[in-house]
Amino acid sequence: MEIVDLNKWGIKNDDLPLGIVGPCSAETEEQMMATAKDLVHKNVHVFRAGVWKPRTKPGTFEGVGEPGLKWLCKVRDTYGMKVGTEVATDEHVRLALKYDIDVLWVGARTTVNPFAVQELADALKKYGGLDKPVLVKNPINPDLDLWIGALERFSAVGVTKLGAIHRGFSTYEKIQYRNVPKWQIPIEFMRRLPNVPMVCDPSHIGGKRDLIYDLSQTALNLEFDGLMIESHEKPDEAWSDASQQVVPARAIEITEELELRKAKAENSATINKLDALRKQIDELDHRLIAILAQRMDVAKEIGQVKKDSNVAVLQASRWDELVGDRTEKAIAQGLSEEFTTRFLTAIHQESINNQDKLMHSSK
Repeated sequence: MEIVDLNKWGIKNDDLPLGIVGPCSAETEEQMMATAKDLVHKNVHVFRAGVWKPRTKPGTFEGVGEPGLKWLCKVRDTYGMKVGTEVATDEHVRLALKYDIDVLWVGARTTVNPFAVQELADALKKYGGLDKPVLVKNPINPDLDLWIGALERFSAVGVTKLGAIHRGFSTYEKIQYRNVPKWQIPIEFMRRLPNVPMVCDPSHIGGKRDLIYDLSQTALNLEFDGLMIESHEKPDEAWSDASQQVVPARAIEITEELELRKAKAENSATINKLDALRKQIDELDHRLIAILAQRMDVAKEIGQVKKDSNVAVLQASRWDELVGDRTEKAIAQGLSEEFTTRFLTAIHQESINNQDKLMHSSK
């Protein structure tokens, strides 16, 4: 995929992050125009609104369809804003191109299905939309290859303006957020595809309007290229996702309050200090890897003893005791319980894998 200059998309003309802002759903013409009027601002480059809404359960509001595209056009004609919406079928693409919608995005529920993604890619080629900017949201499950594969399908048919949207990942656990961020996944995406713009959707990650600012700042700290924020003139009365939408004034306020970070340090003193600290990190990582390798060697010896004595690999009581002891010590050292648990679980799983291999070996 070629290097993408957002200015060439015709929707970004300054150094600010790409701002895609607007209501979750297009509900009425009046709602769209009132919201758009209050979002006219240099930090808002694209007015967004869903006209087709893939909902979890039938019988809920699933979008107004084609009339919403007409309202988007009226927003563009009246306020000079670029406009964007989500597409999920061949017919959606046909209609979106019919009304010359400026930016299209693919939702998480669509990205998870390669057949559906291919249908959209083929539709863009069939209806002459290969030059449209297409943003692809991460799949609902944390599958990086599936996410990248979706972009590759669009690239393969000739779509040239491709971007990604991080909206978090579904989880059955009750957590602070609606969707767990798992920041390491979009970070790895950006490492693999450094020339593809990455947009953060803090509204869907947080699920609550008071979480949008902090999530947006985190995204900018990680060098994301833009934000997609849901904004409604009367968010509490919204027909979908009311709790995660903010009034236009707050959406603009968020964009103005965010701190932009430099991609690299420029001051020589800062550069030298960072270099010294990074060398410390490198040395500690080397030592950590060596210690982990030693730990696995000991785990293998334990596995051999278990095999010789016909003892089961998993010792649940020992594992419970270890987790409790190590977590307590880690917290005392300033590490979070969540990180410690994930770290210990990964080590324990690798130990079990090694011991299980021994159990199946002939030696």
